[in-house]
Amino acid sequence: MPPKAAPAQREFVHPEASHARKKPPSAFAIEPITAFYCFLVANVISALFAPIQDCDETFNYYEPTHYLSHGYGLQTWEYSPTYAIRSWLYVSLHATVGNIRRLLPQSTKASSPACLVGEFYFIRYVLAFSCALCQTLLFRTISLTLNARIGLFFVLATIFSPGNFHASTAYLPSSFAMYTAMLGASSFMNWRGGLKTAQGIFWFAVGGVVGWPFAVALALPFLVEEGLFAMMSDKDRFIEAIIRVTRGVIAGLIVVFFDGCINTFFYKKVEFAAWNIVKYNIFSETGGPNLYGTEPWPFYFRNLALNFNLWFILALLCLPLFLLQKIISPSGQGFQTGLRALVFISPFYLWLGIFTLQPHKEERFMYPAYPFLALNAAMSLHIVLTALGNSDPKTLVGKIPAKFKLTVVSLVLLLSFDVGVSRVYGIWSAYSAPLRLYSPLGAGVSGEQGLGVRGDNVCFGKEWYRFPSSYFLPREMHAKFVRSEFRGLLPGEFSEARTGFGFWSGTWMPTNGLNDRNEEDMGKYVDKRACGFLVDTQYPERKEALPPNEPDYIADEENWEIVKCVSFLDAANTHFLARAIWVPDLPFIPEQFQRKWGRHCLLKHKK
Repeated sequence: MPPKAAPAQREFVHPEASHARKKPPSAFAIEPITAFYCFLVANVISALFAPIQDCDETFNYYEPTHYLSHGYGLQTWEYSPTYAIRSWLYVSLHATVGNIRRLLPQSTKASSPACLVGEFYFIRYVLAFSCALCQTLLFRTISLTLNARIGLFFVLATIFSPGNFHASTAYLPSSFAMYTAMLGASSFMNWRGGLKTAQGIFWFAVGGVVGWPFAVALALPFLVEEGLFAMMSDKDRFIEAIIRVTRGVIAGLIVVFFDGCINTFFYKKVEFAAWNIVKYNIFSETGGPNLYGTEPWPFYFRNLALNFNLWFILALLCLPLFLLQKIISPSGQGFQTGLRALVFISPFYLWLGIFTLQPHKEERFMYPAYPFLALNAAMSLHIVLTALGNSDPKTLVGKIPAKFKLTVVSLVLLLSFDVGVSRVYGIWSAYSAPLRLYSPLGAGVSGEQGLGVRGDNVCFGKEWYRFPSSYFLPREMHAKFVRSEFRGLLPGEFSEARTGFGFWSGTWMPTNGLNDRNEEDMGKYVDKRACGFLVDTQYPERKEALPPNEPDYIADEENWEIVKCVSFLDAANTHFLARAIWVPDLPFIPEQFQRKWGRHCLLKHKK
């Protein structure tokens, strides 16, 4: 449990903290339970339909979770005891959630292949609920601390953004860090009942230790605020600030100790995964994360523009708009304290700046900052509407009819909502095939045996990174790899040996063929003759010759029989606009903007 706040009567309350006092009801105020339902609906839609965008989610999280629950799964080098840069505490929490599903009806793995997929989606549902709860707590704090209208805009910016569709239920440490960042920010921002510095530090520590260590950077603006207010206070209040920070640090060290104990149990040696991650990413002598690709500096700007459209622009403009408001209308409504507002605005800019400077960039690295992006955007929109609401006929804005201003703002917001929803639907329709392909095996189909026999191998070539996890392979079928043109390191398998003291010996037994240099290991491949099934994708629009290790298995009717195919977007031959949002497949759409399709297929080996 997070440490409790110090008694309210002893807490420092800065004279400018009038925002912490009770405000009169607002026409924009919505009840927290209503906001929770809005967040939950959006997140459940994500749980049901969001494709797995990052193969790290499959191989680094769902596969180890499957191993803990079912005794087999794929193992990446990060889980090798030689490197130990992943936290088993984080995985264990999700394995516990998945095992709860096994206690429900149709839970026997042998008799119900549906249960495995059920575990996958049950984990997602719990993530959806957890995320909605964190979002609601932050929304409530924003509404009480800043303005109810800002709280409402925060809800809208979140639930209609494709970014939330990706991040809210992703089984990734960056999503977990996003949850805890919302809890930490809510604690720091809410001064009602006293300063809650210790709780804020605790939640950021949980996100950094159990999830992603770099996420603690988001706490820096709040800690700077605490330090500034402490220095502006008398001796007694300064000591109280030191005590609050100390209690938070102690709570964080307890989290470190507990995480270390869990990792020591699994790795059979003392390991602190959070430190190992930092050491690999910053101090590695073998190349570090840059081995997995680098991107130019505009990468996050393009990505955030796609995933938040108008809201991202508003988030970038938040600081200039806020400063402009203070210059033009120092006593204007919106914020009673400039310092606190700057603290709330800072985390998004800080995070974007830090990660824009890193050569290795991935969309998920932005997840922890998504709530702060939504907050900045909501504050910007509030400032803009406050300015547009000026009815003084002596000003230019005041001369514009109120109905016209309302119409323009409404149309812009509706356009933003439409673009966001269109992108969400476009992503699902384009890339959801891997989640819908495996039903012929019996995956997710209650009461049906399905094709294949217990222990069959389901093989992957060039489509290895689209494998959704072993939860989609029933009856102890195993995922295997046949060689493609990929020359990096593929996952191995956790040892299924029941050796030595304790459970899950695959977490601590020495591994072969795993390295931190992304070097190919030939031992990861099997012969195609060992494959009972194979997954491949065919792209009819692509006319270039196929590479020797990536033949068209779907066209090889002599050796492979098509079991099921699902349409899959041919991104290489589809216009950017049709990739960015949903474009209907209608004949009157110009050819250049039509989406081009391949087919993602499950094939059965002809014996």
